[in-house]
Amino acid sequence: MFAKFAIAATVLAATTAFAIDAQSTGKTDSKPAAPAATAGTAAKAPATIVKTAQEAGQFKILCELLVAANLVDTLNSAGPFTVFAPTDAAFGKLPPETLASLKKDPKALGEILTYHVVAGSNGAAEVAKAKELVTVQGQPIVITVKEGKVMLNNGATVTTTDIKASNGVIHVIDTVITPPAKKDAASATGAKN
Repeated sequence: MFAKFAIAATVLAATTAFAIDAQSTGKTDSKPAAPAATAGTAAKAPATIVKTAQEAGQFKILCELLVAANLVDTLNSAGPFTVFAPTDAAFGKLPPETLASLKKDPKALGEILTYHVVAGSNGAAEVAKAKELVTVQGQPIVITVKEGKVMLNNGATVTTTDIKASNGVIHVIDTVITPPAKKDAASATGAKN
């Protein structure tokens, strides 16, 4: 019984990795990838945001959720994009039932994931100077700098900056950020009229 479970887990992990790789490269065959550049050869060009995240090893949950929300092709497009990428540890701060619920609701998951993406390639210096950045989701992220640390919505800290990709840049964050509730945005709009 344990052996069957172990084999099933291995197959599931391999299938997820293959699905991300197939979507990120546009290939669906099982041919081996070209060998990586070795020392002394020309430097390897940056990969797309999705491939860069996949290769980093600390964004396994993010990559899995990008597949579930059908956002891999978008983040493999020309862009450019700025992605505030939550680590696996950041997703680990969410209650397990919240993460499980999001995996079953691609629309809600897409809202949260696109709230972590800004159009254009904004380096760390540009982000630190901004008061807010409007996301692909449509609502802004509030940027503050406290004790030299860049914070998003006063809750997430940018821990690593300027990870270059062929179609943008990744900034690593330690907490998943969520957009303000839609009804709040509607109320604010109604109050202005």
